[in-house]
Amino acid sequence: MPVIPVMKARVGDLLDKDVQTALGSILLEEGRKLTERDLEILQAFLIPFIEVKREGLEEQLEEVPNADAGNPSEIKLSALQQAFKEMEAILKRSFSMVASGMKLPVLELRNGLQSLLAHIDNYNVISFQVPSSDDKESVMYRNSVLCAMTSYMMAKWCKFPEKDWMQIAMAGLLHDIGNVKVDPEILYKTSRLTEEERQEIRQHTIYGLRILEGVASLNQGVWLAALQHHERIDGSGYPLKVKGDKIHPYAKIVSITDVYHAMTSNRNYKKAESPYLVLEELYAEAFGKLDPVYVQTFIERTTQFHVGVFVRLSDGRIGEIVFSDRNNPTRPMVLVHGNIVNLMQERNLYIREVFATN
Repeated sequence: MPVIPVMKARVGDLLDKDVQTALGSILLEEGRKLTERDLEILQAFLIPFIEVKREGLEEQLEEVPNADAGNPSEIKLSALQQAFKEMEAILKRSFSMVASGMKLPVLELRNGLQSLLAHIDNYNVISFQVPSSDDKESVMYRNSVLCAMTSYMMAKWCKFPEKDWMQIAMAGLLHDIGNVKVDPEILYKTSRLTEEERQEIRQHTIYGLRILEGVASLNQGVWLAALQHHERIDGSGYPLKVKGDKIHPYAKIVSITDVYHAMTSNRNYKKAESPYLVLEELYAEAFGKLDPVYVQTFIERTTQFHVGVFVRLSDGRIGEIVFSDRNNPTRPMVLVHGNIVNLMQERNLYIREVFATN
């Protein structure tokens, strides 16, 4: 059956194949007759092509020989996504240089980050679709680039001086650089780590400090973020079990963004968790583990969606956010097929995905 661009789909077209999201879940099932709402959903999810049945469609396509439906496997990246991929490549190359004993190319990293942040107005922490990659090592670089972007946003949201914004973004970008000194067999191991291997992994914080310390164009906060991003304010973290105010503010920011992106990304050993469930877990950790003021700001700002944003619930249903209680931002009211689902009351349900908002 014909594959057509979503923009050419019509109400009444019959899906001849399941439509999947970028995360691999089924958005609309085969055999569904498309409605106006379905077309809005497809566009909100940035689905480029669909396979449909429509009476006379094949003949129509044959009558327009120069009409190019495009290649459904070639999904056009946004400017932000393209800049993200370029930053990821720069970071991977930079880590490789450090691993080989060369100097960290700070200027190249900074220029790449500035190019990426030029598109930051189009970045939404919850709904941003990371460009796919088959490289098993890409998880670390992707997480670091995401941390850079989100840490930059956090610096603005938490009202840090503007001179700190780029430095905090660099802290997010380089917080895991110490991993270049960790045995790759341990770093990318998919089975359970031994206690000895776990301790070696934890050394990446020390290695990171040693790599960054003294780099003139990076301030002390960037160095300490590499050392302290696994510290916790109650002293339960590592490597030095420092508490409260002894943890640098940059490290407190990066620890939040690192946890969020690690939990909402697919890993070799686990699937990505719902961003809304992760936000709830962060809230639970805010009192004792993570800085509660920064966490509260992070949750409030990442859940500030306009009414009408489409979401997928944990039971597979799609609906629109129609009301969000400021005191319970992860549990809004969602309109599903004309009925209000109050997630504050229906605690067994949660938001699994948010459609792209840009």
